[in-house]
Amino acid sequence: MSGKTWKAELAERIPDELGREVDVFEGQMDLKRDGKIDDRIFAEMRLRRGVYGQRYDNGYRNDGNGPKKLDYPCGELKKGPDTVWDAPGMQRIKIPYGKISADQLDVMADLAEEYSDAILHVTTRQDIQLHFVHIEDTPDMHRRLAAVGITTREACGNSVRNVTACQFAGVCSTESFDVTPYADACTQFLLGHPDVQDFGRKFKIAFSGCHDEPCGLVTFHDLGATAKVRDGKRGFEVVVGGGLGAVPVQAKVLDEFCPEEELLPLAQAVCRVFARLGEKQSRARARIKFLVQKVGIEAFRELVAEERAQLRPDPRWTAFLANLGHTDERPLRPGAPLPADGPAAFQGWAKTNLRPQVQGGYFTATIKLPLGDFTADQARVLADLARAYTGDTFRATVEQNLALRWVSGADALAIWEALRDLGLAEDGAGTITDLTSCPGTDTCKLGISASRGLTGELRRRLTVVQGDLDPAVKKLRIKASGCFNSCGQHHAADLGFLGVSRNVGGRKVPHFNVVVGGQWTENAANYGLVVGAVPSKRVPEVIDALTKRYVAEKEPDETFRGWVKRVGKPTIRKLLKPFGAVPSYEEDPSFYSDWRDPREYGIGDLGVGECAGEVVPFVEFGLQAAEQVLDEAQDLHDGGQHPAAGRKAFESMATAAQALARYLEAEVRDDDDDIVAVFRRELHDTGLFHDKYAKGKFATYFLKAHAAKAWEGADEERAHRLLDEARLFLEASHGCYERLAAAQAKAKNEGGDAPKKKKAPAAPAPAE
Repeated sequence: MSGKTWKAELAERIPDELGREVDVFEGQMDLKRDGKIDDRIFAEMRLRRGVYGQRYDNGYRNDGNGPKKLDYPCGELKKGPDTVWDAPGMQRIKIPYGKISADQLDVMADLAEEYSDAILHVTTRQDIQLHFVHIEDTPDMHRRLAAVGITTREACGNSVRNVTACQFAGVCSTESFDVTPYADACTQFLLGHPDVQDFGRKFKIAFSGCHDEPCGLVTFHDLGATAKVRDGKRGFEVVVGGGLGAVPVQAKVLDEFCPEEELLPLAQAVCRVFARLGEKQSRARARIKFLVQKVGIEAFRELVAEERAQLRPDPRWTAFLANLGHTDERPLRPGAPLPADGPAAFQGWAKTNLRPQVQGGYFTATIKLPLGDFTADQARVLADLARAYTGDTFRATVEQNLALRWVSGADALAIWEALRDLGLAEDGAGTITDLTSCPGTDTCKLGISASRGLTGELRRRLTVVQGDLDPAVKKLRIKASGCFNSCGQHHAADLGFLGVSRNVGGRKVPHFNVVVGGQWTENAANYGLVVGAVPSKRVPEVIDALTKRYVAEKEPDETFRGWVKRVGKPTIRKLLKPFGAVPSYEEDPSFYSDWRDPREYGIGDLGVGECAGEVVPFVEFGLQAAEQVLDEAQDLHDGGQHPAAGRKAFESMATAAQALARYLEAEVRDDDDDIVAVFRRELHDTGLFHDKYAKGKFATYFLKAHAAKAWEGADEERAHRLLDEARLFLEASHGCYERLAAAQAKAKNEGGDAPKKKKAPAAPAPAE
């Protein structure tokens, strides 16, 4: 026995930076309990750690086989010394480009079992989510994740979300090259980057290895990069301004060929333009697609080029190119052909769920997860399978499945048998039985209809009849969203459904808008069209009618999308019209409840969605962080660590100064000398920092402390003085921000330019 606590032992395995992130979040929770952080700011803070409030109004979780009763109290996060999150929430875990190691899978299984309902949920952005998690447990969860290299930072909020990529990257026969190391570099470069902290809404990035396959889905992303080779040189076609939601928009080409060394600076420049010019007041129009629409792609391209020209050189832009192989996977077992014999069930599974890799003798196995869910026990067995046969080659997919890469053909039967014993050997990956759904009314505050209940029922019915389905129908994709936000990606499906509500005879009835003719291939090249709304309980009949009509009328090799386009929306509307009728409540009350939800339907329990959080200027986070650092300095001083306390006091001033400089759109590095130089130029010499009473007095506390390195060898008295000076500097920083914000608001009201919007010249790059 070591005598150490589990937290102490865990701390030894946590990278310093990730450990510090968790400490900061835990400190923010403490401040919230003490009522020292505004609710609005704390909400965005926890969202940026992936900690959501979730809908909890019916006490049920739909597991695809019917509702499961749960016993949790409802409540809110309140102020006060006894603050707890009485109602359980959700923890989103970022999985960059979906890659999961066996150790990470084990840890997430443990967390799901100990803190959640023992269910791991794969999202359409290759994340893992755990539901029914209490907020007081999240710091410990974050530490255990950090010990296996996972951070939840910026899993939500107005930030760069999880960077996604094709699950076949590196093993695909149609790709231009493996985009994995580029997706990894983009993830690491933008994580916590100062230029991505002041968005009005979220920002999503995707990578694809080719144009023809759907796996990257770059066309509906804020920024998308598709691998391209020109004259033997690697690069990317970069698109910008895509998005789904209520009004889907196809991304526009920003750069037809961006050389690989320009990928990261181009992404940084796009983020800076979005942060500077994107909408901040109206969340409904705060995505970058609206900015691109407003100024036009040509003007936007010029803005990005101007921004790129002013960026200070950063060695991280190209450092990763020297070691592109660091994300490569190596097989554990020799490659071999698939067995010629084997049970019929195995052969059926191999036909739909095994995809040959470009490396001969190896296959990628897609593990179908009903509704994207798998249990903690299943996760542990899957981790052991990877250790035995493939190594760390799991990738979560955008269709809410798991892909196990580098399966030798010689091991395929044994792996199938293990999956069969787990209940995860269902065939039909990528077919009509492989449905996608958002959480809907199960846990989402914005859910209108039970998308999980619907897809669970459709999956059950289609699985029963799949042997009798026409081959053309088997290829169709079905996706459902509980509301117009399109988290289930219904616009990119052959048959999509989005939840809506209708009033019939004074009662609410759950409905779904029917979307037809979306295109999943070619990175979701075309979006479907809404052709009308039908009662939720009639969706299965609608699918049956549409697919039968398609089979009866389609021309040779005609796709469902091609048929929809040929016959036209009026014809399909006419076909759907009989299904729109709703019997009276007395005739059939089942229409007045949703799929697999025992309650009578209603939408009175809808809440405010947390998918983006509120718009909080980044400067407010910076000033709050400065306050927290100053509290840490006081703790060090009280503990007799006077030089360390003095250093922390200076750090608090530097944090506030950096936040103000960035508010003025000055580029400033995380370096004492640079922060001081930019503060002096932008705020001290211009007089913007000084109020009419203290003049420049408080600014000199910061400048003199830096010049004299006043914390070095500080005794109790000097450290105490630094603490006092830091507190005065922070008060002055808050006052400075208030004046700048007021001037900006006044200028906006008067139609002029606010001081904040004057472009500050870039500081000179430091000498090499």
